Amino acid sequence: MNQDGRPTFTYLGHATVRCDLPDGRVILIDPFVSDNPSCPEALKTFERIDAMLITHPHPDHFADAVGLARKHRPEKVVATFEVCAYLESKGVENCSGMNVGGSQEVLGARVTQVPAIHTSGILDGDRMIYGGVPTGYVVRMPDGYTFYHAGDTALFSDMQLIAELHRPALAFLPIGDHFTMDPKQAARACRFLEIQQVVPIHWGTWPILTGRPQQLEEELASLGVSCRVVTLEPGQSY
Repeated sequence: MNQDGRPTFTYLGHATVRCDLPDGRVILIDPFVSDNPSCPEALKTFERIDAMLITHPHPDHFADAVGLARKHRPEKVVATFEVCAYLESKGVENCSGMNVGGSQEVLGARVTQVPAIHTSGILDGDRMIYGGVPTGYVVRMPDGYTFYHAGDTALFSDMQLIAELHRPALAFLPIGDHFTMDPKQAARACRFLEIQQVVPIHWGTWPILTGRPQQLEEELASLGVSCRVVTLEPGQSY
């Protein structure tokens, strides 16, 4: 257990991140574990999930949301209003729908929903239904430590406003290319965000995701940006 007021982050592969709070409670971001080829088998089950944050409902960020929420009954399941309405229709309790620009308290942390440039849809059986807008989250812990999970996104200049308003120290940024930013764009996102550390996500899960952390390091160096790349293999913690 981390005693310094900051979460311990465990990378479960793709874009799924487990955040263990100092008091032992667990926040799960983008629940995709059972069919996640990157997630270690031992980490696909949980003793507890106290809150869940969902950036958008594409299957590779959302596939286990209903099952895990029904099993563990988190205190809050946070997503856009539309996604929460869908989850409630599937029997998920304690949904707390919100929208971009809004904030709410989650397990003592201040959670703000911010934009992402992507698409969003819910695969329900053999049909795709409207899934609200794609988002990211800025999480400010009670001691002031702040991190940002970008979800799936392209580079956008308003990341500078996230820096101005929230001052995150750490960001989880996609680098895989094809569906999201590549390392070159992600390096510029680090510059816009003025972050101290970046954890690359959404890379290596499938061959089509070609971006790699080493490329991000090289792009940051070429820009002269001082930002530490924290490369986590699935199952590793920071």
